[in-house]
Amino acid sequence: MANPDLIKNYVAGGDIPAYRIVKFGADDNTVVLATAATDYIIGVSDLGGVTGDRLDIVMDDIAEVEFGGTIVRGGPVTTDAAGKAIAATVAGSRTIGFAMVSGVVGDIGTVNIIQSKI
Repeated sequence: MANPDLIKNYVAGGDIPAYRIVKFGADDNTVVLATAATDYIIGVSDLGGVTGDRLDIVMDDIAEVEFGGTIVRGGPVTTDAAGKAIAATVAGSRTIGFAMVSGVVGDIGTVNIIQSKI
């Protein structure tokens, strides 16, 4: 269950589905899908939206995110090319946080958002 502590509203710089990992877009008020483990990821989309929509981004505490691979609870999580959560296993990867549950592709699981780098 999500329990967000900090939610900030941004403009979608592209189509962003719900429960996806995002990074800053072209300016300070825009976000786009994170597409690489080296991106400066900032949070997770709540309900999602299309280009130009306002959307809420969960930036702290517990957030729901769609899994793009097998994830083990407690492990560090980063993004795949579609903004889905995957296990962070490569040195230099930026992480969105740590998995609170185990899951597989397509699951909506919870992540404790604590941005860092492994």
